[in-house]
Amino acid sequence: MSPVVHGGPDAAGVAPHDFSTNGNAVGSCPAAVSALRNADAAHYPDPHYTALRGRLAAFHGVAADRIVVAASASEFIHRISAAVAQGGGGQVWLPPHSYGDYERAAQAWGLRVLRAPQPHADAALRWCCEPSSPLGQLQADLPLHATSASGTCVLDLAYEPLRLEGRPSLDAAQLGRVWQLWTPNKAMGLTGIRAAYAIAPENVDGLFTARIEGLAPSWPLGTHGVALLETWTGEEAQRWLAQSLQTLRDWKASQRAMCESLGWQCLPGDANFFCARTDRPYPDVAAALRASGIKLRDCASFGLPGHVRMGVLPPASQQALKQAWTGTA
Repeated sequence: MSPVVHGGPDAAGVAPHDFSTNGNAVGSCPAAVSALRNADAAHYPDPHYTALRGRLAAFHGVAADRIVVAASASEFIHRISAAVAQGGGGQVWLPPHSYGDYERAAQAWGLRVLRAPQPHADAALRWCCEPSSPLGQLQADLPLHATSASGTCVLDLAYEPLRLEGRPSLDAAQLGRVWQLWTPNKAMGLTGIRAAYAIAPENVDGLFTARIEGLAPSWPLGTHGVALLETWTGEEAQRWLAQSLQTLRDWKASQRAMCESLGWQCLPGDANFFCARTDRPYPDVAAALRASGIKLRDCASFGLPGHVRMGVLPPASQQALKQAWTGTA
């Protein structure tokens, strides 16, 4: 089993300047924070999430029976992998660089992993992500996956709400042919609240969807997860998000310039993060940087050794990184 590697807090807690995770660095959405404070944690939520499914369906303009509520993106990744395995699937196709839980879930259910550029025609499950992780780029072959009639295709849209540049590869009709996986906690600046949902394709096999629903635990979402997703669909939260994206665009431009001033080679990307090849190996200086309150995401586990992934942070954090990196020279 592949080791678990994530950005974010570690045994020492939260780094004061944590570039290793990709939540909205502008802060937590005020409307969502208010909803969380007012959530009724003394009672169970509706086990069928009737009102929540309706709100999410209306937000996306789809039928409510296409909404699948999930405890988190990672929980859904494991659940749909289990459903594919139970249905007799044997292979999972992954992009060349991708979130590690796709592979971990496949291994847990005995599914053989294929990676691009291997053909995907025989794969029972295909994972796509746009903007991609860790690069934050378009997935060039995404339209081909959306039109393929073979297997199940899941498009991970974790970073679509935090897109700062470019346009999605798929139009509405193409989106209707794939599973869409949404995790708004990143965009809302509240990654500690675990809540997600998927939108089934328009013509999905009902038995497959029933298998996915049957694999869910009772109440995958608590009241706080429900509150987050309900708020996400509202005008106040969407207005705040749109405003925060402009701030992130400004911060991203200055952060790329700062990294280039250090001699790093910054890769292009459309989201609120980007990858860079550093002028010396990050693992050699990671401990010293962490002691200075700095944490980056080593990309070796993504198949990109020599690179780091950096969430966009405010100018003060950028300056702290520059001083700490220069101090380790």
